[in-house]
Amino acid sequence: MIVLTLIASVLIATVSIYQFRKEARIYHQDRLERKEDAITQHINYILSTTTYPLTTENLPLIFKDKIQELANIHALEINIHDLKGNLLISSKGNFSIDSLARPISPIILKIIQSSTSKRFVDLRQIDGQRYRSSYSYLKDTKFKPLGILNLPYREETSFYENEVKNFLIRFGQVYFFMLLTSIMLAYFLSSYITKSLQTISERIYDTRFNKKNEKIPIEASSSKEIISLITAYNGMVDKLEESAEKLAQSEREQAWREMAKQVAHEIKNPLTPMRLTVQSFQRKFDPNDPNVNQKVDDYSKTLIQQIDTMSSVASAFSNFATMPAQQNETLDVVKVVQLALDIFNEYYIYFEAEQQEIITKIDRTQLIRIITNLVKNAIQAIPDTEPAPKIEVKVYKENNNAKIIVKDNGIGISMEHKNRIFEPKFTTKTSGMGLGLGIIKNIVENYNGTITFQSENGKGTEFLVTLPIINT
Repeated sequence: MIVLTLIASVLIATVSIYQFRKEARIYHQDRLERKEDAITQHINYILSTTTYPLTTENLPLIFKDKIQELANIHALEINIHDLKGNLLISSKGNFSIDSLARPISPIILKIIQSSTSKRFVDLRQIDGQRYRSSYSYLKDTKFKPLGILNLPYREETSFYENEVKNFLIRFGQVYFFMLLTSIMLAYFLSSYITKSLQTISERIYDTRFNKKNEKIPIEASSSKEIISLITAYNGMVDKLEESAEKLAQSEREQAWREMAKQVAHEIKNPLTPMRLTVQSFQRKFDPNDPNVNQKVDDYSKTLIQQIDTMSSVASAFSNFATMPAQQNETLDVVKVVQLALDIFNEYYIYFEAEQQEIITKIDRTQLIRIITNLVKNAIQAIPDTEPAPKIEVKVYKENNNAKIIVKDNGIGISMEHKNRIFEPKFTTKTSGMGLGLGIIKNIVENYNGTITFQSENGKGTEFLVTLPIINT
Protein backbone atom coordinates (compact mmCIF):
# COMPACT_ATOMS: atom_id res chain seq x y z
CA MET A 1 0.00 0.00 0.00
CA ILE A 2 2.84 2.40 0.83
CA VAL A 3 4.49 1.63 -2.53
CA LEU A 4 1.24 2.36 -4.35
CA THR A 5 0.89 5.62 -2.40
CA LEU A 6 4.44 6.59 -3.35
CA ILE A 7 3.81 5.83 -7.04
CA ALA A 8 0.56 7.81 -6.96
CA SER A 9 2.31 10.76 -5.30
CA VAL A 10 5.09 10.77 -7.89
CA LEU A 11 2.50 10.72 -10.67
CA ILE A 12 0.57 13.58 -9.04
CA ALA A 13 3.75 15.64 -8.68
CA THR A 14 4.76 14.92 -12.28
CA VAL A 15 1.35 15.86 -13.66
CA SER A 16 1.25 18.99 -11.51
CA ILE A 17 4.68 20.15 -12.71
CA TYR A 18 3.68 19.44 -16.28
CA GLN A 19 0.47 21.46 -15.77
CA PHE A 20 2.41 24.37 -14.28
CA ARG A 21 4.74 24.47 -17.25
CA LYS A 22 1.88 24.14 -19.71
CA GLU A 23 0.04 27.03 -18.11
CA ALA A 24 3.25 29.07 -18.22
CA ARG A 25 3.62 28.40 -21.96
CA ILE A 26 -0.02 29.31 -22.60
CA TYR A 27 0.34 32.47 -20.53
CA HIS A 28 3.44 33.64 -22.46
CA GLN A 29 1.84 32.72 -25.77
CA ASP A 30 -1.32 34.72 -24.98
CA ARG A 31 0.71 37.60 -23.62
CA LEU A 32 2.80 37.79 -26.77
CA GLU A 33 -0.31 37.70 -28.92
CA ARG A 34 -1.92 40.51 -26.93
CA LYS A 35 1.18 42.66 -27.17
CA GLU A 36 1.50 41.89 -30.85
CA ASP A 37 -2.12 42.93 -31.52
CA ALA A 38 -1.67 46.16 -29.55
CA ILE A 39 1.59 47.03 -31.30
CA THR A 40 0.14 46.19 -34.72
CA GLN A 41 -2.84 48.47 -34.11
CA HIS A 42 -0.53 51.25 -32.96
CA ILE A 43 1.70 50.79 -36.00
CA ASN A 44 -1.32 50.80 -38.33
CA TYR A 45 -2.40 54.07 -36.79
CA ILE A 46 1.05 55.57 -37.40
CA LEU A 47 1.04 54.33 -41.00
CA SER A 48 -2.40 55.79 -41.61
CA THR A 49 -1.41 59.21 -40.27
CA THR A 50 2.10 59.57 -41.69
CA THR A 51 2.93 62.09 -44.38
CA TYR A 52 5.58 59.84 -45.90
CA PRO A 53 4.65 57.65 -48.85
CA LEU A 54 3.91 54.11 -47.65
CA THR A 55 6.89 52.23 -49.09
CA THR A 56 9.35 49.78 -47.65
CA GLU A 57 12.21 52.24 -48.08
CA ASN A 58 10.37 54.90 -46.04
CA LEU A 59 9.70 52.64 -43.03
CA PRO A 60 12.89 53.79 -41.22
CA LEU A 61 11.83 57.40 -41.73
CA ILE A 62 8.25 56.81 -40.63
CA PHE A 63 9.27 55.08 -37.39
CA LYS A 64 12.47 56.96 -36.70
CA ASP A 65 10.93 58.98 -33.88
CA LYS A 66 8.13 56.56 -33.06
CA ILE A 67 9.71 53.10 -32.63
CA GLN A 68 11.39 53.91 -29.32
CA GLU A 69 8.16 55.37 -28.00
CA LEU A 70 6.26 52.22 -29.08
CA ALA A 71 8.80 49.99 -27.35
CA ASN A 72 8.53 51.96 -24.13
CA ILE A 73 4.74 52.01 -24.19
CA HIS A 74 4.41 48.28 -24.78
CA ALA A 75 7.58 47.28 -22.86
CA LEU A 76 8.77 45.13 -25.72
CA GLU A 77 11.58 45.29 -28.24
CA ILE A 78 10.42 46.11 -31.76
CA ASN A 79 12.31 45.29 -34.99
CA ILE A 80 11.17 46.13 -38.51
CA HIS A 81 12.63 44.23 -41.48
CA ASP A 82 12.14 44.55 -45.19
CA LEU A 83 10.46 41.80 -47.14
CA LYS A 84 13.82 40.09 -47.69
CA GLY A 85 14.52 39.85 -43.98
CA ASN A 86 17.04 42.66 -43.67
CA LEU A 87 16.75 44.84 -40.57
CA LEU A 88 15.53 48.36 -41.29
CA ILE A 89 15.09 49.81 -37.82
CA SER A 90 15.12 48.59 -34.24
CA SER A 91 14.09 50.02 -30.90
CA LYS A 92 17.43 48.95 -29.41
CA GLY A 93 19.52 51.04 -31.79
CA ASN A 94 22.14 49.95 -34.29
CA PHE A 95 24.91 49.66 -31.73
CA SER A 96 23.02 47.15 -29.56
CA ILE A 97 20.84 45.26 -31.98
CA ASP A 98 20.18 41.75 -30.66
CA SER A 99 21.28 38.85 -32.80
CA LEU A 100 17.73 37.54 -32.72
CA ALA A 101 16.50 40.59 -34.64
CA ARG A 102 18.74 40.29 -37.67
CA PRO A 103 18.62 38.98 -40.22
CA ILE A 104 15.52 36.85 -40.71
CA SER A 105 16.43 33.40 -41.97
CA PRO A 106 15.11 32.31 -45.37
CA ILE A 107 13.27 29.43 -43.75
CA ILE A 108 11.24 31.78 -41.57
CA LEU A 109 10.53 34.01 -44.60
CA LYS A 110 9.14 31.04 -46.51
CA ILE A 111 7.01 29.99 -43.52
CA ILE A 112 5.53 33.48 -43.22
CA GLN A 113 4.79 33.62 -46.94
CA SER A 114 3.20 30.18 -47.03
CA SER A 115 1.10 30.52 -43.87
CA THR A 116 -2.50 31.63 -44.14
CA SER A 117 -2.18 34.05 -41.21
CA LYS A 118 1.09 35.47 -42.59
CA ARG A 119 2.51 35.06 -39.10
CA PHE A 120 5.07 32.85 -37.42
CA VAL A 121 6.39 32.46 -33.89
CA ASP A 122 9.93 31.14 -33.55
CA LEU A 123 10.86 29.42 -30.27
CA ARG A 124 14.51 29.46 -29.26
CA GLN A 125 16.61 28.89 -26.12
CA ILE A 126 19.76 30.95 -25.67
CA ASP A 127 21.96 30.64 -22.56
CA GLY A 128 19.22 28.72 -20.80
CA GLN A 129 16.62 31.40 -21.50
CA ARG A 130 13.55 30.77 -23.68
CA TYR A 131 12.66 33.34 -26.37
CA ARG A 132 9.57 33.72 -28.52
CA SER A 133 10.06 35.80 -31.67
CA SER A 134 6.91 36.84 -33.45
CA TYR A 135 7.08 37.59 -37.20
CA SER A 136 4.19 39.18 -39.11
CA TYR A 137 3.66 41.41 -42.15
CA LEU A 138 3.26 45.20 -41.97
CA LYS A 139 0.70 46.26 -44.56
CA ASP A 140 -0.34 49.58 -46.07
CA THR A 141 -3.88 50.86 -46.26
CA LYS A 142 -4.47 48.64 -49.25
CA PHE A 143 -3.20 45.55 -47.37
CA LYS A 144 -0.02 45.42 -49.42
CA PRO A 145 2.99 44.07 -47.48
CA LEU A 146 5.51 46.79 -46.65
CA GLY A 147 7.81 44.92 -44.28
CA ILE A 148 8.07 42.38 -41.51
CA LEU A 149 7.42 43.17 -37.85
CA ASN A 150 9.58 41.20 -35.42
CA LEU A 151 8.83 41.20 -31.71
CA PRO A 152 11.43 39.30 -29.61
CA TYR A 153 9.84 38.21 -26.34
CA ARG A 154 11.80 36.74 -23.44
CA GLU A 155 9.83 34.34 -21.26
CA GLU A 156 10.17 35.23 -17.59
CA THR A 157 10.07 31.83 -15.84
CA SER A 158 11.32 32.72 -12.34
CA PHE A 159 7.78 33.25 -11.07
CA TYR A 160 6.63 29.85 -12.26
CA GLU A 161 9.82 28.19 -11.11
CA ASN A 162 9.24 29.61 -7.63
CA GLU A 163 5.65 28.43 -7.80
CA VAL A 164 6.78 24.93 -8.76
CA LYS A 165 9.37 24.94 -6.00
CA ASN A 166 6.84 26.08 -3.41
CA PHE A 167 4.35 23.54 -4.69
CA LEU A 168 6.87 20.72 -4.36
CA ILE A 169 7.75 21.82 -0.83
CA ARG A 170 4.11 21.97 0.22
CA PHE A 171 3.36 18.74 -1.61
CA GLY A 172 6.29 17.04 0.11
CA GLN A 173 5.11 18.21 3.51
CA VAL A 174 1.56 17.06 2.83
CA TYR A 175 2.81 13.77 1.41
CA PHE A 176 5.05 13.15 4.40
CA PHE A 177 2.16 13.85 6.75
CA MET A 178 -0.14 11.58 4.72
CA LEU A 179 2.53 8.88 4.55
CA LEU A 180 3.08 9.03 8.31
CA THR A 181 -0.67 8.98 8.90
CA SER A 182 -1.18 6.07 6.51
CA ILE A 183 1.63 4.09 8.16
CA MET A 184 0.12 4.62 11.60
CA LEU A 185 -3.36 3.85 10.33
CA ALA A 186 -2.14 0.74 8.53
CA TYR A 187 -0.30 -0.37 11.64
CA PHE A 188 -3.34 -0.01 13.90
CA LEU A 189 -5.64 -1.59 11.33
CA SER A 190 -3.31 -4.51 10.72
CA SER A 191 -2.80 -4.94 14.47
CA TYR A 192 -6.54 -5.00 15.00
CA ILE A 193 -7.25 -7.32 12.08
CA THR A 194 -4.37 -9.70 12.68
CA LYS A 195 -4.50 -9.74 16.47
CA SER A 196 -6.01 -13.20 16.63
CA LEU A 197 -3.73 -14.52 13.90
CA GLN A 198 -0.70 -13.13 15.70
CA THR A 199 -1.77 -14.81 18.94
CA ILE A 200 -2.18 -18.13 17.13
CA SER A 201 1.15 -17.67 15.38
CA GLU A 202 2.97 -16.96 18.66
CA ARG A 203 1.36 -19.94 20.35
CA ILE A 204 2.27 -22.24 17.46
CA TYR A 205 5.83 -20.88 17.49
CA ASP A 206 6.09 -21.49 21.24
CA THR A 207 4.54 -24.97 21.05
CA ARG A 208 6.98 -27.58 22.31
CA PHE A 209 6.64 -31.32 22.46
CA ASN A 210 8.31 -31.61 25.85
CA LYS A 211 6.32 -29.02 27.81
CA LYS A 212 2.74 -28.16 28.66
CA ASN A 213 1.28 -25.86 26.02
CA GLU A 214 -1.50 -23.40 26.80
CA LYS A 215 -4.71 -23.31 24.82
CA ILE A 216 -6.05 -20.19 23.14
CA PRO A 217 -9.35 -18.83 24.51
CA ILE A 218 -12.03 -18.26 21.89
CA GLU A 219 -13.44 -14.74 21.79
CA ALA A 220 -17.03 -14.10 20.75
CA SER A 221 -15.96 -11.30 18.39
CA SER A 222 -13.71 -13.59 16.37
CA SER A 223 -14.68 -14.62 12.87
CA LYS A 224 -15.70 -18.17 11.95
CA GLU A 225 -12.36 -18.78 10.25
CA ILE A 226 -10.42 -17.66 13.34
CA ILE A 227 -12.63 -19.76 15.63
CA SER A 228 -12.09 -22.79 13.40
CA LEU A 229 -8.33 -22.22 13.45
CA ILE A 230 -8.24 -21.79 17.23
CA THR A 231 -10.35 -24.93 17.72
CA ALA A 232 -7.97 -26.90 15.52
CA TYR A 233 -4.98 -25.57 17.48
CA ASN A 234 -6.52 -26.43 20.85
CA GLY A 235 -7.31 -29.94 19.61
CA MET A 236 -3.73 -30.30 18.43
CA VAL A 237 -2.50 -29.21 21.89
CA ASP A 238 -4.60 -31.92 23.57
CA LYS A 239 -3.33 -34.62 21.24
CA LEU A 240 0.23 -33.36 21.51
CA GLU A 241 0.12 -33.43 25.30
CA GLU A 242 -1.31 -36.94 25.31
CA SER A 243 1.30 -38.18 22.86
CA ALA A 244 4.08 -36.44 24.78
CA GLU A 245 3.10 -38.12 28.03
CA LYS A 246 3.01 -41.55 26.44
CA LEU A 247 6.27 -41.03 24.61
CA ALA A 248 8.01 -39.58 27.66
CA GLN A 249 6.93 -42.50 29.83
CA SER A 250 8.03 -45.00 27.24
CA GLU A 251 11.36 -43.27 26.65
CA ARG A 252 12.08 -42.98 30.36
CA GLU A 253 11.41 -46.64 31.00
CA GLN A 254 13.35 -47.80 27.97
CA ALA A 255 16.27 -45.46 28.60
CA TRP A 256 16.68 -46.34 32.25
CA ARG A 257 16.33 -50.10 31.61
CA GLU A 258 18.91 -49.96 28.86
CA MET A 259 21.12 -47.80 31.02
CA ALA A 260 20.88 -50.23 33.94
CA LYS A 261 21.81 -53.17 31.73
CA GLN A 262 24.81 -51.46 30.21
CA VAL A 263 26.06 -50.03 33.49
CA ALA A 264 25.82 -53.45 35.14
CA HIS A 265 27.58 -55.09 32.21
CA GLU A 266 30.38 -52.51 31.91
CA ILE A 267 31.09 -52.02 35.60
CA LYS A 268 30.43 -55.32 37.39
CA ASN A 269 32.70 -57.47 35.21
CA PRO A 270 35.99 -55.73 36.07
CA LEU A 271 35.16 -55.05 39.73
CA THR A 272 36.13 -58.43 41.21
CA PRO A 273 39.52 -58.88 39.47
CA MET A 274 40.38 -55.24 40.15
CA ARG A 275 39.65 -55.64 43.85
CA LEU A 276 41.60 -58.94 44.14
CA THR A 277 44.57 -57.51 42.29
CA VAL A 278 44.77 -54.40 44.46
CA GLN A 279 44.41 -56.43 47.71
CA SER A 280 47.05 -58.94 46.61
CA PHE A 281 49.42 -56.13 45.66
CA GLN A 282 48.79 -54.53 49.03
CA ARG A 283 49.66 -57.73 50.95
CA LYS A 284 52.76 -58.77 48.99
CA PHE A 285 54.44 -55.49 48.19
CA ASP A 286 57.17 -54.75 50.77
CA PRO A 287 59.78 -52.24 49.52
CA ASN A 288 62.63 -50.97 51.63
CA ASP A 289 61.33 -47.46 51.67
CA PRO A 290 59.66 -46.99 55.04
CA ASN A 291 57.09 -44.57 53.55
CA VAL A 292 56.15 -46.58 50.54
CA ASN A 293 53.73 -48.77 52.45
CA GLN A 294 51.70 -45.80 53.51
CA LYS A 295 51.65 -44.51 49.94
CA VAL A 296 50.57 -47.81 48.53
CA ASP A 297 47.99 -48.19 51.26
CA ASP A 298 46.48 -44.76 50.49
CA TYR A 299 46.49 -45.49 46.78
CA SER A 300 44.85 -48.88 47.28
CA LYS A 301 42.19 -47.46 49.59
CA THR A 302 41.39 -44.82 47.00
CA LEU A 303 40.98 -47.36 44.24
CA ILE A 304 38.88 -49.64 46.44
CA GLN A 305 36.69 -46.72 47.44
CA GLN A 306 36.20 -45.78 43.78
CA ILE A 307 35.36 -49.39 42.93
CA ASP A 308 32.82 -49.47 45.75
CA THR A 309 31.31 -46.30 44.36
CA MET A 310 30.94 -47.78 40.88
CA SER A 311 29.61 -51.01 42.34
CA SER A 312 26.91 -49.21 44.32
CA VAL A 313 25.92 -47.18 41.25
CA ALA A 314 25.78 -50.30 39.11
CA SER A 315 23.72 -52.15 41.70
CA ALA A 316 21.38 -49.22 41.99
CA PHE A 317 20.86 -49.07 38.23
CA SER A 318 20.45 -52.83 38.01
CA ASN A 319 17.64 -52.66 40.55
CA PHE A 320 16.08 -49.79 38.56
CA ALA A 321 16.75 -47.38 41.41
CA THR A 322 17.89 -43.79 41.13
CA MET A 323 21.00 -43.49 43.25
CA PRO A 324 22.38 -45.04 46.47
CA ALA A 325 20.92 -43.56 49.63
CA GLN A 326 22.85 -40.68 51.10
CA GLN A 327 25.23 -41.55 53.95
CA ASN A 328 26.11 -38.08 55.22
CA GLU A 329 29.21 -37.69 57.36
CA THR A 330 31.22 -34.75 58.59
CA LEU A 331 34.22 -34.33 56.29
CA ASP A 332 36.65 -31.82 54.83
CA VAL A 333 35.64 -30.97 51.27
CA VAL A 334 39.17 -29.80 50.40
CA LYS A 335 40.73 -33.06 51.50
CA VAL A 336 38.13 -35.28 49.79
CA VAL A 337 38.44 -33.38 46.50
CA GLN A 338 42.22 -33.69 46.62
CA LEU A 339 41.88 -37.40 47.42
CA ALA A 340 39.55 -37.87 44.44
CA LEU A 341 42.13 -36.26 42.14
CA ASP A 342 44.87 -38.67 43.23
CA ILE A 343 43.55 -41.46 41.01
CA PHE A 344 44.28 -39.41 37.86
CA ASN A 345 47.75 -39.66 36.34
CA GLU A 346 47.48 -36.69 33.99
CA TYR A 347 50.24 -34.20 34.68
CA TYR A 348 48.19 -31.21 33.59
CA ILE A 349 45.63 -31.41 36.41
CA TYR A 350 46.16 -28.50 38.86
CA PHE A 351 44.46 -28.25 42.25
CA GLU A 352 43.94 -25.02 44.25
CA ALA A 353 42.16 -24.40 47.55
CA GLU A 354 41.60 -20.92 48.95
CA GLN A 355 40.95 -22.33 52.45
CA GLN A 356 42.84 -25.12 54.16
CA GLU A 357 39.62 -26.88 55.10
CA ILE A 358 35.88 -26.60 54.47
CA ILE A 359 33.93 -28.76 56.92
CA THR A 360 30.42 -29.91 56.02
CA LYS A 361 28.13 -32.92 56.18
CA ILE A 362 27.87 -34.77 52.89
CA ASP A 363 28.08 -38.26 51.42
CA ARG A 364 31.77 -38.94 50.75
CA THR A 365 31.06 -41.37 47.91
CA GLN A 366 28.75 -38.97 46.11
CA LEU A 367 31.17 -36.04 46.47
CA ILE A 368 33.94 -38.15 44.98
CA ARG A 369 31.53 -39.16 42.22
CA ILE A 370 30.96 -35.50 41.35
CA ILE A 371 34.68 -34.71 41.15
CA THR A 372 35.76 -37.78 39.22
CA ASN A 373 32.97 -37.43 36.68
CA LEU A 374 33.70 -33.74 36.00
CA VAL A 375 37.45 -34.27 35.77
CA LYS A 376 37.07 -37.31 33.52
CA ASN A 377 34.81 -35.33 31.19
CA ALA A 378 37.39 -32.53 31.16
CA ILE A 379 40.16 -34.97 30.21
CA GLN A 380 38.08 -36.41 27.40
CA ALA A 381 37.26 -32.88 26.16
CA ILE A 382 40.93 -32.02 25.55
CA PRO A 383 42.10 -33.26 22.14
CA ASP A 384 45.41 -35.06 21.71
CA THR A 385 46.61 -32.26 19.44
CA GLU A 386 46.38 -29.64 22.21
CA PRO A 387 49.97 -28.45 22.83
CA ALA A 388 49.34 -27.21 26.36
CA PRO A 389 46.50 -29.15 27.99
CA LYS A 390 45.31 -27.83 31.32
CA ILE A 391 42.62 -28.76 33.85
CA GLU A 392 42.12 -26.54 36.88
CA VAL A 393 40.22 -27.72 39.97
CA LYS A 394 39.52 -25.03 42.52
CA VAL A 395 37.76 -25.27 45.90
CA TYR A 396 36.72 -22.25 47.94
CA LYS A 397 34.13 -21.05 50.40
CA GLU A 398 31.74 -18.22 49.64
CA ASN A 399 29.16 -17.09 52.17
CA ASN A 400 27.72 -20.39 53.48
CA ASN A 401 28.45 -22.42 50.35
CA ALA A 402 31.26 -24.68 49.28
CA LYS A 403 32.13 -24.08 45.65
CA ILE A 404 34.05 -26.35 43.30
CA ILE A 405 35.29 -25.25 39.86
CA VAL A 406 36.49 -27.67 37.19
CA LYS A 407 37.88 -25.81 34.18
CA ASP A 408 39.53 -27.18 31.02
CA ASN A 409 40.90 -25.79 27.76
CA GLY A 410 39.28 -28.46 25.61
CA ILE A 411 37.01 -28.32 22.59
CA GLY A 412 34.08 -26.80 24.49
CA ILE A 413 30.40 -27.59 24.16
CA SER A 414 28.59 -26.81 20.92
CA MET A 415 25.45 -24.69 20.96
CA GLU A 416 23.22 -27.59 19.91
CA HIS A 417 24.38 -29.69 22.89
CA LYS A 418 24.22 -27.02 25.61
CA ASN A 419 20.52 -27.50 26.29
CA ARG A 420 20.90 -31.30 26.54
CA ILE A 421 24.12 -31.52 28.51
CA PHE A 422 22.39 -32.72 31.70
CA GLU A 423 20.14 -35.31 30.05
CA PRO A 424 20.54 -38.77 31.71
CA LYS A 425 21.84 -40.79 28.78
CA PHE A 426 24.98 -42.58 27.73
CA THR A 427 27.80 -40.96 25.83
CA THR A 428 28.54 -41.90 22.24
CA LYS A 429 32.09 -42.95 23.16
CA THR A 430 32.95 -46.60 22.73
CA SER A 431 34.31 -46.96 26.27
CA GLY A 432 33.75 -45.59 29.74
CA MET A 433 30.74 -45.35 31.97
CA GLY A 434 29.14 -42.56 29.96
CA LEU A 435 26.43 -41.82 32.50
CA GLY A 436 26.57 -38.18 31.55
CA LEU A 437 26.01 -35.25 33.84
CA GLY A 438 22.40 -36.09 34.66
CA ILE A 439 23.30 -38.15 37.74
CA ILE A 440 25.74 -35.47 38.93
CA LYS A 441 23.01 -32.87 38.61
CA ASN A 442 20.65 -35.05 40.66
CA ILE A 443 23.25 -35.51 43.42
CA VAL A 444 23.90 -31.77 43.63
CA GLU A 445 20.21 -30.88 43.64
CA ASN A 446 19.53 -33.45 46.38
CA TYR A 447 21.74 -31.27 48.58
CA ASN A 448 19.87 -28.12 47.45
CA GLY A 449 22.90 -27.14 45.45
CA THR A 450 23.39 -26.02 41.85
CA ILE A 451 25.63 -26.96 38.95
CA THR A 452 26.18 -24.52 36.09
CA PHE A 453 28.65 -24.21 33.26
CA GLN A 454 30.14 -21.74 30.85
CA SER A 455 31.59 -22.91 27.57
CA GLU A 456 33.02 -21.43 24.41
CA ASN A 457 33.35 -23.66 21.41
CA GLY A 458 37.02 -24.41 20.74
CA LYS A 459 38.27 -22.70 23.93
CA GLY A 460 37.08 -24.84 26.82
CA THR A 461 34.44 -25.33 29.50
CA GLU A 462 34.09 -24.35 33.16
CA PHE A 463 31.72 -26.16 35.54
CA LEU A 464 30.74 -24.58 38.86
CA VAL A 465 29.25 -26.76 41.64
CA THR A 466 27.70 -24.94 44.60
CA LEU A 467 26.88 -26.99 47.74
CA PRO A 468 25.39 -25.49 50.90
CA ILE A 469 27.53 -26.07 53.98
CA ILE A 470 25.66 -28.22 56.53
CA ASN A 471 27.05 -28.29 60.06
CA THR A 472 24.14 -29.83 62.00
